[in-house]
Amino acid sequence: MSRYVYDFDEPAEGGRDLLGGKGIGLAEMTQLGIPVPAGFTITTDACRAYMTSGGQLPDGLEEEIEEHLARLEETTGKRFGDPNDPLLLSVRSGAAVSMPGMMDTILNVGLNDDAVASGERFVQDSYRRLIQMYGETVDHIDAQRFSEALDEDDLEQTIETFKGIYEDETGRPFPQDAKEQLGRAVRAVFESWNTPRAKAYRRHNRIADDLGTAVNVVQMVFGNKGDQSGTGVAFTRDPSTGEQGLYGEFLADAQGEDVVAGIRTPEHVSEMQQRLPQAFDELVETMRRLEEHYKDLQDIEFTVEEGKLYLLQTRSAKRTAAAALKAAVDMVDESLISREEAVARIDPGQLDQLLHPRIDPDTNYEVVAKGLNASPGAASGGIVFDADTAEDRGRNGDAVILVRWETTPDDIHGMIAAQGILTAHGGMTSHAAVVARGMGKPCVAGCEALSVDAQAKTASIDGTKLAEGDVITIDGGTGEVIVGEVALIPPDINEDFETVLGWADDLRRLKVRANADTPEDAAKAREFGAQGIGLCRTEHMFMAEDRLPVVREMIMASDEDERRAALDKLLPHQQSDFEGIFEAMAGLPVTIRLLDPPLHEFLPPLEEARDERMRTRIRALQEANPMLGTRGCRLGLQFPEIYEMQVRAIIRAAAAVQQRTGDAPLVEIMHPLVGFQEELRRLRALTIDTATDEGDVEYLVGTMIELPRACIRADEIAEEADFFSFGTNDLTQTALGFSRDDAEGKFLTFYLQDGVLERNPFETLDQSGVGDLMRIAVERGRGVKPDLKLGICGEHGGEPASVAFCHTLGLDYVSCSPYRVPLARLAAAQAALAEQGVEAVSVGG
Repeated sequence: MSRYVYDFDEPAEGGRDLLGGKGIGLAEMTQLGIPVPAGFTITTDACRAYMTSGGQLPDGLEEEIEEHLARLEETTGKRFGDPNDPLLLSVRSGAAVSMPGMMDTILNVGLNDDAVASGERFVQDSYRRLIQMYGETVDHIDAQRFSEALDEDDLEQTIETFKGIYEDETGRPFPQDAKEQLGRAVRAVFESWNTPRAKAYRRHNRIADDLGTAVNVVQMVFGNKGDQSGTGVAFTRDPSTGEQGLYGEFLADAQGEDVVAGIRTPEHVSEMQQRLPQAFDELVETMRRLEEHYKDLQDIEFTVEEGKLYLLQTRSAKRTAAAALKAAVDMVDESLISREEAVARIDPGQLDQLLHPRIDPDTNYEVVAKGLNASPGAASGGIVFDADTAEDRGRNGDAVILVRWETTPDDIHGMIAAQGILTAHGGMTSHAAVVARGMGKPCVAGCEALSVDAQAKTASIDGTKLAEGDVITIDGGTGEVIVGEVALIPPDINEDFETVLGWADDLRRLKVRANADTPEDAAKAREFGAQGIGLCRTEHMFMAEDRLPVVREMIMASDEDERRAALDKLLPHQQSDFEGIFEAMAGLPVTIRLLDPPLHEFLPPLEEARDERMRTRIRALQEANPMLGTRGCRLGLQFPEIYEMQVRAIIRAAAAVQQRTGDAPLVEIMHPLVGFQEELRRLRALTIDTATDEGDVEYLVGTMIELPRACIRADEIAEEADFFSFGTNDLTQTALGFSRDDAEGKFLTFYLQDGVLERNPFETLDQSGVGDLMRIAVERGRGVKPDLKLGICGEHGGEPASVAFCHTLGLDYVSCSPYRVPLARLAAAQAALAEQGVEAVSVGG
């Protein structure tokens, strides 16, 4: 029979995957001799069995819980359900992957009317908390009903009121049997794994739905026993900056949920030194031991009961990108970790935080209020007061700021859609702060000058009235709130950023290029460490305002002579563009894709045509499915003079730059949408003939692999190619039969929400389908030409999981947008480390 329950002091081979992050932390702390309340963990196996059986507890689980409960009674010297001095329990979730605030906790399980008859205030306070948390979590009673009825001054009356609310909502009195409370609480935590907010969080963070959560049943310790008691959250380093030093919050005479719920504004944890000096000193020493043991920044929850310290949780802390980099660099300097470990533990996606805008320091603006600088970065947007509206407007492309009294886990979908979050209440470890930091979104929390009327959809900031849609700007680095839009500028890349990426460059095999179409983009890409351009899209040059009329003249031409006359006018513009790009990328390769889109894209809509001749031409160029129509190499073969002009411009530009600088540009000319060997054979000949006419410039001729047939017949196509570049945007569309625009706007959202697909294949490469086609192309292409240069230029080239896949395929480089180059550099290093057995560390437990 399967085993489902382990005491904290028992060894369990399944580790984090079996016991969850919280459970493994409690077990390890117990075994290190750190003061932890006694308890046991119900494993993720039990949760999975519960879910697959449709809500039935697995055989033997109830008996195991009884057995471990008896041991806990023996350890604590108290009896569960005793009316005089009962053993009370907390029932808390704990998944293998950290999901802060997403799942449920119930405190003080085991209290009933008999046990509170003594009338002690802290017992009454604990009982009203149990009724409230149990009612909300187990029976799904609206939290507002309890919060509106809370009277801190008359707890006895509050208990009676809460019991009345419970009976009114459920049709039965609040359960008095301790074991019934425990059984239903365990089921509720299992079920919290599949709440809408938990599912939304997992989708956003790409966490598998079948992991399940463990349940930790822990002896209650009480931070609400008076002024020698309290509760808090602390970090071994600042999770916003990574700086060493004491960081966290403390509430005297309170239970743990009070800190994260934002119900009371906490004090800095250093204030605890005056109130509880012995417990404070022990906390500081324990934090040092934990960081040395785990070799990572720790997030700790603790309670002090009448002067005695207890640790309730430790986990690797959620942190900003800046903090992750600084902590990693400092820990290498402190010899806690190696450079390889430092590179492995940085989340490539999180680096994006450092590339977000900040407020232009030269801009004049008036700060109307200031809150806590909970998550760095700046954002402007229209105010919205609820998560649903944020999601709706965000989906429409509107920039919004979610403004709340305080966020709750149910707001997760709105927080994902918003540019930033502003709350009136809560501290640096409130739900809003923790979730925003993890997402890399700006957040200002605990803004006391802000009042919010969510029902009326209005807010007031220090007397300034605001309605839904009014624009504000928040600075999550300073805590400042500004009415109106403020100019934002890109951030600086700091020394820690450069240090870690320098280490990554030493470790990676894959080169990283950028997709860039202008000299400015090329310069930015080089600034971010790009090793060349993997995709320069020439059609973007055709779209410029001063060139579009000439392009249309070329399209409207009645014969080849007229077309060539128009192309002759375009040639110097193209040459000038290429010269700027070659100079910006001096000494580095530049892959230039010849014209790809169909000609109709350069013409106005039919109703905007100037005359009947243009209308006739537009009608002639219309296609039922232009994506699969006359575009790419098909256009080049039908109108070879277009590609001739482009090749001429490329070769002339390369020669001019070589003459000016003395450096020969590394030119790669790429023909798009090739599916047949004969297409590339003809276009290669055209390229060589045209280039030979222009002079002695070295270049390569290759193709973009973006059709399934090109992958299958890669051996034939390779005979005519010096390089392949996988255009995975179109390869995904053609392999899956998905039109990206139609799919993402319609059925793909349903597929992701309903679990048909785990990930959006346009964001993360479909490795088992599209990836297999790529693997075939690599094997067959290099089977013909072992030294065939291979790269990827779809935006998948900047997505970490896709970069890792490209590493395993043996590609030479990945290429992505300039701002994703740093992410790709780090992801490429982590792929190389994973091959050596150094796996990336998941932050948060």
